[in-house]
Formats: sequence, C-alpha cells, structure tokens
Amino acid sequence: MDYKNLTAPCGIDCFNCEIYKDNITDELRNRIAPYMKKSPVGFQCEGCRVSGCLMIPDECETKKCVEAKSIDFCCDCESFPCNNLHPCSDGADKLPQNYKLYNLCKIKAIGVDEWAKEAHTTRQKYFKGKMKIGSGPSLEDIK
Repeated sequence: MDYKNLTAPCGIDCFNCEIYKDNITDELRNRIAPYMKKSPVGFQCEGCRVSGCLMIPDECETKKCVEAKSIDFCCDCESFPCNNLHPCSDGADKLPQNYKLYNLCKIKAIGVDEWAKEAHTTRQKYFKGKMKIGSGPSLEDIK
C-alpha cells in the first residue's frame, strides 16, 4: 500500500477512513451520500490526494496550502503547526480532525510507512479509547 499517497497532507489516515473505497459499507454509503448531496451509486473515497475529501463540500484549504508549498505533509512546513490544524471540540467525537496533529508528529518522527503500521490502533484509541489521565487513551476497558 502506498501510505504516503493514502495519507492526507493534514495527517488523516485515508486508508483507515470509513468512506475509503476498501472500507465503506453499503449501509454507510446509503446514509452518507444523500447528506453530501451525492448519489449513493459509486459513493466512495479514493483518498484525499486522489479524489479530495468527500466529507468537505468545498476545496480543502490545508491541501491547497501544502500543494502551494510543494511539500508532502503539514509537518514538513516551517510554520507547523498552524491554524489549519488547530484542534477543536466541535465534532471531535465523530470526526478525526483532532488526532491529525498526533499523526503528523509521528510521521515527522518515524516516517509515514512506520507510522502507518500503528495508524489503525491510533484511530481506534481516538474513537473508542477511554482516557487515562497521565497515560493517554486506552483500549483495555473496551468491550
């Protein structure tokens, strides 16, 4: 798998996203497509770098910025982190926008291919983990 091309410039792991072409279910496709004002037929993402993020109705400002600077990821920028990556609690329980900073820091530290090996667990901890103050999210108490 080409993890560099299947990871958004902002650090979102497109290859683990629920609407990525290899992951989307018919139930999810039928539920989300009308919300996005699209037909469920063929509604699936091929990754941000290929098809753009289907969850963003307009052009992604972060992707435009990275392309204008001719870099691969936000963490390659001299201004990293910037306001395009600022965390926000609005929608944090449903959207992965807040864990992208963690992903970008890991990508910068160990490279995209090594980071990708743990990206699924990172996503699981974000959405399903229970916070343990002082040690971060854990999946131990999840049933």
